[in-house]
Amino acid sequence: MGKERIIGIGMDYSATSKIALKWAIDNLIEEGDTIIIIHVVSSKVEPTSKQLFEDTGSPLIPLDEFKQINVSKYYGLNPDKEVIDMLEPVAKHKKVTVVSKVYWGDAREKLCDAAESLKLDALVIGGRGLGVLKRVLLGSVSNYVVQNATCPVTVVKTSPQK
Repeated sequence: MGKERIIGIGMDYSATSKIALKWAIDNLIEEGDTIIIIHVVSSKVEPTSKQLFEDTGSPLIPLDEFKQINVSKYYGLNPDKEVIDMLEPVAKHKKVTVVSKVYWGDAREKLCDAAESLKLDALVIGGRGLGVLKRVLLGSVSNYVVQNATCPVTVVKTSPQK
């Protein structure tokens, strides 16, 4: 076991972000690490908590609190049982600390902000596998984060969309 690390995982509850979480659990996370599940909510969502934490993001939310429906809703999220079911065993068996943090705004910028402010040792995000044309038209969160984050970034790809 090496130095305890802080690993960020971008989570929007999409299939690609769940695949990235599973990859991180299976291939990266070691005993004693801290996992920070980073949620970026559209700035159009207006939960009460956004007014308090818009600039810095929410406080770190322990897994036991985050899985409570009222806590997630307070931050404008709908918790996903599949994600909780992946995180609970890793927390228990690998003795990993799991917390969540919620940001509001543009995912590209907020993931990079999180990498810097949370002093992440690594960031894992899902890649949607956009084709070249869609990536040019829609922009790529993963490309931006890889180029601008202050820590190593792993993009877990899914099969390309046509």
